[in-house]
Amino acid sequence: MSHFEVNFDGLVGPTHNYAGLSHGNLASMRHRGVLANPKSAALQGLAKMRALHEMGVPQAFLPPLERPSLTKLREFGFAGSDADILRRAQQEAPGLLRAVCSASAMWTANSATFAPGHDTLDAKTHITTANLISNLHRSLESDETAANLRRIFSGEGFRHHGPLRGGPTMGDEGAANHTRLAPAHSDPGLHLFVYGHSAYEPGTSAPGRFVSRQTLEASKSVARLNQLPPSRCCFLQQSPAAIDAGVFHNDVIATGNEGVLLHHELAFADGRAAIGRVERQYEELCGQKLLSIEVPAKRVSLAHAVDSYLFNSQLVTLPDGAMCLIAPEECEESTAVRAFVDDLVADPDNPIRSVRYFDLRASMRNGGGPACLRLRVVLDPSGWQTVPTGVKIDDRQLRALESWVERHYRDALAEEDLADPALVEETRVALDALTEIMGLPGLYSFQR
Repeated sequence: MSHFEVNFDGLVGPTHNYAGLSHGNLASMRHRGVLANPKSAALQGLAKMRALHEMGVPQAFLPPLERPSLTKLREFGFAGSDADILRRAQQEAPGLLRAVCSASAMWTANSATFAPGHDTLDAKTHITTANLISNLHRSLESDETAANLRRIFSGEGFRHHGPLRGGPTMGDEGAANHTRLAPAHSDPGLHLFVYGHSAYEPGTSAPGRFVSRQTLEASKSVARLNQLPPSRCCFLQQSPAAIDAGVFHNDVIATGNEGVLLHHELAFADGRAAIGRVERQYEELCGQKLLSIEVPAKRVSLAHAVDSYLFNSQLVTLPDGAMCLIAPEECEESTAVRAFVDDLVADPDNPIRSVRYFDLRASMRNGGGPACLRLRVVLDPSGWQTVPTGVKIDDRQLRALESWVERHYRDALAEEDLADPALVEETRVALDALTEIMGLPGLYSFQR
């Protein structure tokens, strides 16, 4: 096999909490102030990684960032000891404190956009780190994420591009708004970029309730940086009505895998015409028809799609070639969604043969389902060989990570705990131990 897909899941960090920082993300907004359980959140994520590993799906992980980030608070003008900085931040700028404590880097689908070497003009694998400028807590991640990606994907076959500059005109949310379609992961493919609005081109209406996070200008810039020829790119506008219904990323309303695109009837601004463009371009490029599976609004409403996160399921190819839907338990609990999924896997005319439901409630309460938790990376064997062993998931590494979480994570974290100086020390001890497990000393910049 020349190329294969690896899921790089985000390892949930020790400061996982519900600060309600993401405007337009209904789950995040609804659960602000709820008592969090970082230990349970991390173990739920590891349970999903373990299950996919046991199913034969190549699995790896990306480490959490250092949070709370005292470095960021110092950049915002706070000075003194760690305890002084935390106390002042809580008193003077509680919003900033919540932002620098966020564990949102766990949602690695937002971290970057990858283009594998068999799609690019220079035959290199290109990686553009997302700028995530729509929300402060996410924008603080970009430089740290870029450094981690450079460390993990450091082989000669990789080319890295930093986060786009240029302010809101270049808002980029990474692979949450990007889907690669191909007959198989080992085949060259079509890259579907979905944007919310254009800053300059006429005729792109914007949502009225929430702000769209991805611009057409950013999507086209990422495609150019990743050395993708125009024939391999398709740009579609997300439905403004869907954004206003809580669909803040395309991966909340559509998902794809190899030659299958699963999408809601109301996903795109141009409706069926948009899907027709994708189908025609895919057939011209790949020499076969795209299997487009539309979920009618009369079966699953936009509200049910957002509440259940049906489209934030992972669609993965198993070793036998069949596909499996990796869905949150909320889909199983919704009568309408469960009925649709049952019909989907029973249909012999598509390759989706099974569904697995997972308890990811800790992440779901912040608006991140199975697909948010993973970055899809298509690699060839030589590229995979250069990835550090310490981020690759196997039984031994899973046991080590599970034990690490049990030892270092709190089982309760409230908003007022974010100003606790002890939390800073606890997370630094934990991250020090993680670098040993990963075999990557110097991953974090703090001094202990």
